Amino acid sequence: QVQLVESGGGLVQPGGSLRLSCAASGSQFSIGTMGWYRQAPGKQRELVATMPSGGPTNYADSVKGRFTISRDNAKNTVYLQMNNLKPDDTAVYYCNAYMKPLFKWWMEYWGQGTQVTVSS
Repeated sequence: QVQLVESGGGLVQPGGSLRLSCAASGSQFSIGTMGWYRQAPGKQRELVATMPSGGPTNYADSVKGRFTISRDNAKNTVYLQMNNLKPDDTAVYYCNAYMKPLFKWWMEYWGQGTQVTVSS
């Protein structure tokens, strides 16, 4: 069974940094685009950043210049480096990936979510 497992959330002061990680695990699968989304209380889930397996990255305007998405294909892992965090960044962050398990078609997968709280 293919799944995404996140780590790295927590509490940080405004202006601080956090790094989120998301590893895909399972047996025999291919990975396409990986990315991060977030959902703040009372709001809809929104895109933060995405990174195709070979192509340009995409960022929400609200995080451009502060967040950086990267991936290590050898480890099936995507990262989100978050700098200069603001209280408005407080949300549950979800990892997202399009993956193709062996003998199955491409499917969208979500991680369990990790809480990021920016507060003094």
